[in-house]
Amino acid sequence: MRQSRFTEEQMFSILREADREPVVAVAKRHGINAQTIYMWRKRFGSFQPDDVRRLKQLESENAKLKKLVAERDLEIEVMKEIAAKKW
Repeated sequence: MRQSRFTEEQMFSILREADREPVVAVAKRHGINAQTIYMWRKRFGSFQPDDVRRLKQLESENAKLKKLVAERDLEIEVMKEIAAKKW
């Protein structure tokens, strides 16, 4: 997935600007497409600023846990192969 040039907090602040002003004007000021703002609104529409930070924290924690599970599965497979060998 492509890395965005805006952080979640910046996206959220741009969305709040778009709530107060026309979307086209806000998009032009920030150098993005108006459709991008609509996609962000679909993703972050009902979030509050604290929710955005919490989401980012949960996503990073989830990535760490997935990595741990993958490493644990690999260790289990290695142990099974060792146990299956006849000494």
